[in-house]
Amino acid sequence: MKISFAATRPAGDYALVIPSAGDNRPGLASIGDDGKAIEAAIKRQRFEGDASASVEHFLESGQRLLVVGTGANSKPADAAEKLGGAIVSRLLLSGEKHAVVDLTGLNYDADATARVALAAALRAWRYDRYKTRLKDKQKPTLAQVTIVGGGDGAKAAWDNRYNAVYEGASLTRELVTEPANIIYPQSFVERVIASVEGSGLEVEVLDGPAMTKLGMGALLGVNQGSRREPRVLVLRWNGGTKGDAPVALLGKGVTFDTGGISIKPAANMEAMKWDMGGAGAVAGAMKALALRKAKTNVIGVCGLVENMPDGNAQRPGDVVTTMSGQTVEVINTDAEGRLVLCDIMTWTQKVAKPKVMIDLATLTGAMVITLGHEMAGVFSNDDDLAEKLIAAGLKSSDRLWRQPLGEGYDRLIDSHIADMKNVGPREGGSITAAQFLQRYVDDGVKWAHLDIAGMAWSDKPKPTYDKGATGYGVRLLDEYIAANHEG
Repeated sequence: MKISFAATRPAGDYALVIPSAGDNRPGLASIGDDGKAIEAAIKRQRFEGDASASVEHFLESGQRLLVVGTGANSKPADAAEKLGGAIVSRLLLSGEKHAVVDLTGLNYDADATARVALAAALRAWRYDRYKTRLKDKQKPTLAQVTIVGGGDGAKAAWDNRYNAVYEGASLTRELVTEPANIIYPQSFVERVIASVEGSGLEVEVLDGPAMTKLGMGALLGVNQGSRREPRVLVLRWNGGTKGDAPVALLGKGVTFDTGGISIKPAANMEAMKWDMGGAGAVAGAMKALALRKAKTNVIGVCGLVENMPDGNAQRPGDVVTTMSGQTVEVINTDAEGRLVLCDIMTWTQKVAKPKVMIDLATLTGAMVITLGHEMAGVFSNDDDLAEKLIAAGLKSSDRLWRQPLGEGYDRLIDSHIADMKNVGPREGGSITAAQFLQRYVDDGVKWAHLDIAGMAWSDKPKPTYDKGATGYGVRLLDEYIAANHEG
């Protein structure tokens, strides 16, 4: 999708898009004699300018006019995203190649204007690699969006920030969308390395023997039933002062999760290709930060395994020793993500000594029961960090809701024969999972755990994505870093 900005409407053939904030449609004033007919047509369609609603009209010249609602009282940033997404949703397959959005007369600043572009680009993203028999009417035609008017500096905001965020989110969506026979630990690493080439990211990869030497018994235990080799992918961005402690972003990367010996039901198991959504988000966020040259130090660490049943697979009741030296009784082999994360948490703290550590994981079905598919859960040992992440979620549209931690929950994962169990009772499952991870946080490290189980994939379209991979987490992490770690 080509994005451009202009002070006035360009010449040529295109679909004209006029935003309507309730019944306020300043862009119609310039259309001339057709204006009254258009207003009459709009009223007959009972269009009231609600957010994401739209109506079409063809001018006497044959030009397509699309009027898109933004809501009468919507904040410009929220309205901007719904506007950009609605335009592409309506025109992507329409036969139109170029859409011109006229924001003249609306109170959009540079950021809101650029976010129209971001939403349009995100909503246009598709992954048709395996669709070999698409009919012409099923193929996208819209290739360019030009934004007229809006805030000064919108092009700079797009070029210097949001285009990089789009590229990062696209990488995340690609990784999450690919099937597990294509993306597995080694190919995940190869795909990311190819995608970030030339970005300035430093790359390090740990293989199975290296992890064995480090004592990552929990992560290796998850992978031991798979013929695929595990990997840890490390991405470093050194955009801040040399020697300053980095922000650490950690991602669960279970490229396919059968549940292991505690096998999942067959129905919908194909969805478990996206159980690496946390690692995908970290890879995408690191690419975005590097492309926009973020002025801080960040390390991204992805723990990559495949959880399979096999004669060599980990059994319920096995005890593993983590890199930290703590022991875990594995009660349920389908509670594997925390076993991957705990070892990369220990490694990251030992090697990078971060000031802040944030992990993302499609960790528990209990989180989906709690929050559905509207928000991810955030658990943290630091109130200030939790508040900043929630604020970043509101700004970026990757929303979060805080969940509790406490000693009473922590006791639920005590084991009779080891330091801890990998699951507690059914009640409070997402909380006890977070309590497990907290046991691997070093003193003095500010830590947050984001359970994104309900957010990495969507079965219905929303303003910035169609059905499928959402790219959740990239915008959130980018906004958090921008707001709190770049001076």
